[in-house]
Amino acid sequence: MPLKITSKTVDDNLIRKVREISGQPIYKCYQCGTCTGSCPMVEHIDATPRRLMALVQWGQAEALKDVNTPWVCASCHSCQVRCPRGIELPKVMEALRQIKLRTNENQIEPSNLQPEEIIDLPQIAMVSGFRKMTS
Repeated sequence: MPLKITSKTVDDNLIRKVREISGQPIYKCYQCGTCTGSCPMVEHIDATPRRLMALVQWGQAEALKDVNTPWVCASCHSCQVRCPRGIELPKVMEALRQIKLRTNENQIEPSNLQPEEIIDLPQIAMVSGFRKMTS
């Protein structure tokens, strides 16, 4: 279902924060889709990298609120390497993660994990996941 974009739904604060945290010129993106074609995680995400960039450019904070793309991003930099405009999309993903974590809302809650779930997980992966997904 396409989003209805109106001036009332544009969050200029989101645009400013993403640009400030990521340091990326988000408006240089012209939606070519190369990032999406390069993404190894595309099967597991709610919004393609191309769509995510459009939502950021349009300041659609509500639409981005529940999107899993920044959390599933493997930070492999394939999108960045192939971007014809030189946009470092992994930095934009990190900015979106930071914006959510700065609200003190964790993406995962470690205390809710059951011992049976944790027992076989590699410790380094757990620590890395907690760093990425908790405030």
